[in-house]
Amino acid sequence: MKLLEGLTVLDFSQFLAGPSAALRLADLGARVIKIERPKTGDASRQLKLKNLAVDGDSLLFHTINRNKESYAVDLRDPDDLAKVKRLIPHVDVIIENFRPGKMKQFGLDYTSVKKLNPRIVYGTVTGYGTEGPWQDKPGQDLLIQSLTGLAWLNGEADQPPTPFPLSIADMFAGMHLVQGILACLIQRGSASHGGLVEVSLTEALLDFQFEVLTTHLNDGGKQPERSAVNNAHAYLGAPYGIYETKNGYIALAMGSVVELGGLLECPALLNYRDEALWFSKRDEIKRLLVQHLRQKTTEAWLEVLEKGGYWCADVLSWGRLVNHEGFKALDMVQTVSRSQAQSIQTTRCPIRVNGQKLFAPKGAPRVGEDNQAIEQAFHL
Repeated sequence: MKLLEGLTVLDFSQFLAGPSAALRLADLGARVIKIERPKTGDASRQLKLKNLAVDGDSLLFHTINRNKESYAVDLRDPDDLAKVKRLIPHVDVIIENFRPGKMKQFGLDYTSVKKLNPRIVYGTVTGYGTEGPWQDKPGQDLLIQSLTGLAWLNGEADQPPTPFPLSIADMFAGMHLVQGILACLIQRGSASHGGLVEVSLTEALLDFQFEVLTTHLNDGGKQPERSAVNNAHAYLGAPYGIYETKNGYIALAMGSVVELGGLLECPALLNYRDEALWFSKRDEIKRLLVQHLRQKTTEAWLEVLEKGGYWCADVLSWGRLVNHEGFKALDMVQTVSRSQAQSIQTTRCPIRVNGQKLFAPKGAPRVGEDNQAIEQAFHL
């Protein structure tokens, strides 16, 4: 029995943040009913990555909506809206990520819903929260990376702001939403009511930077200094970064520059015995490493450094990663499919419970695929 078996979730959200939270609840055993517009459904069904689609829907949609059911309704239609409201007393969790005020137009905001079901746990995702001058801006990942300083923190000192090539604001907001929902469900076990969980993409990325923002706030407001050479962390000294070798790349984490010089047989590094120099002379030290590490292969350097206990790693492409024994041992790939449709490979839930990996072979639903079954099950 999965941990959340017996819980029912109504997922009104689309794109990534809300659906990713609902996906994790589904992986843990909850029944997730995705509320979608008739015909077109979730807008991410058409949002393709590299124009890849499976069985008419984008590959992106398949990755974050597997293991769910689809209930297609038009919330502007009084009959459909009435069905949704009759469904609410039977569910445990609602997730939505409309712009602030949109759910209230349908009488589906938290204040209205808790009158129908006082034990409901209501999770909402916004781009910037529900107050302040940003609240009506479009909550898009790249825009939020830019506004929160994250893009400015990334990249080399002489480069323009560099965004992460992933939708990290959405991903982290989804994770925080799951945490808040699970906390409310625990509270509900000893109380007669549920609760409202609110997260925003902006606050998720500010929290993501808690380490460096705390340093900035307690360092007189001094701006972080990105390294001009192989920057990987604005507040860490040499050798922290990724370096080219004779046949690839190697990552070097925190460690003694002097110890590194001995292991690499690089006498020039032995001149930096004062740890303060590892930051004040960071780029100077890194330039020495750039020249030195090109002389041998990644494998040769790894053999020396790993034997010496120095923190380092190969830098794998995805092609090398998926064929590596370390990746295979994790068993992170699963196959999911729709009935009579092409199957896809995707990642599994990264959580293990009592040693058990959580796999779910059910693919993402078609729009409205489960309407009849849902209406029969809940007598709508």
